[in-house]
Amino acid sequence: MSDAPEHLKEEEADTPEPENQSDSDSNDEGEASGDTEMDFLRNLFSHTLGLGSAEKVLDDLTLEGVARYMQSGKCKNIIFMVGAGISTSAGIPDFRSPGTGLYANLQKYNLPYPEAIFQIDYFKKHPEPFFALARELYPGQFKPTVCHYFIKLMKEKGLLQRCYSQNIDTLERVAGLEGEDLIEAHGTFYTSHCVSFLCRREYSLDWMKEKIFSDEIPKCDKCSGLVKPDIVFFGENLPARFFTSMKMDFPRCDLLIVMGTSLQVQPFASLVSRVPKSCPRLLINMEKTGESDTMMGMLGFGGGMDFDSDKAYRDVAHISTCDDGCLALADFLGWKEELQELVKKEHARIDSQDKKEQANQSVETAAKADTKNTDKAE
Repeated sequence: MSDAPEHLKEEEADTPEPENQSDSDSNDEGEASGDTEMDFLRNLFSHTLGLGSAEKVLDDLTLEGVARYMQSGKCKNIIFMVGAGISTSAGIPDFRSPGTGLYANLQKYNLPYPEAIFQIDYFKKHPEPFFALARELYPGQFKPTVCHYFIKLMKEKGLLQRCYSQNIDTLERVAGLEGEDLIEAHGTFYTSHCVSFLCRREYSLDWMKEKIFSDEIPKCDKCSGLVKPDIVFFGENLPARFFTSMKMDFPRCDLLIVMGTSLQVQPFASLVSRVPKSCPRLLINMEKTGESDTMMGMLGFGGGMDFDSDKAYRDVAHISTCDDGCLALADFLGWKEELQELVKKEHARIDSQDKKEQANQSVETAAKADTKNTDKAE
């Protein structure tokens, strides 16, 4: 499953109200709200008075211009913002594409409306549809894409500051990014917790996988409450680390690369406005997104990216699939063969590991069958 909380609607995701919110979470979101108000005032005065002109650091507003900047030695802290589009070539559907998106194919679950499958209140009463969907899209059934390994390559070259992901498919982790490299803005399947506020016992990916694929509704070993993967549902807070990290990371960013996201979901979409004014922003996507009118740009929502006006000086839109865009950028950087070899090597490793796991499962199944036959014979 990917970009789940591209399952979040913009108006709902902006300031979700959890049933039980900690003081620290509340403080983080309060500070973030205050930052947004200050950003508005700062941008308003800057726009009205013509202040704050920014240095142009790209010699050309093209993918090749971005590559030259990356090779200049001035680009050392790259932040990625990624969504469902970086996982579609792995076979994971996005959420909103007409006809093929996840929301367009949920009729079989008899939901009152498609988004209900990610509503926390609906989940607590009717968890079956979500876990049926989870069986179809569970992490471990898909391999990372060229995009995931391109981000990993940035890490290996010491250029990755952080990857902010809307996805919950854990493919960034499979590709080799570690917890410190990632902000999983809309949560992850990597861990799960009991939904009872008085319990909150944590469970591992393997524990949840076993429950889901045995057609069981996961229940807490301690209190028998429902156990839910740590993905953000409607009605839940984004992780506190999202708010604390963004205030530290984005002022230091010297290249923002946005891939495979509609930039429609808040507060994730507003992150593009948090980088310094001179920081180049590259969008790799099937269509231009993140553009907004003047007022929305001043508010810091919807991105406010400017690709085409006479005043455009830092925003570059490369319209293609995310994989093709990453390969094209890697080619300009002289890293294309290295990236392709990394993908080939890692996919072979995953395939080999899967075969070993399948062989072990076959042995275990046969051993269990032998034990049952022996018990019957006795």
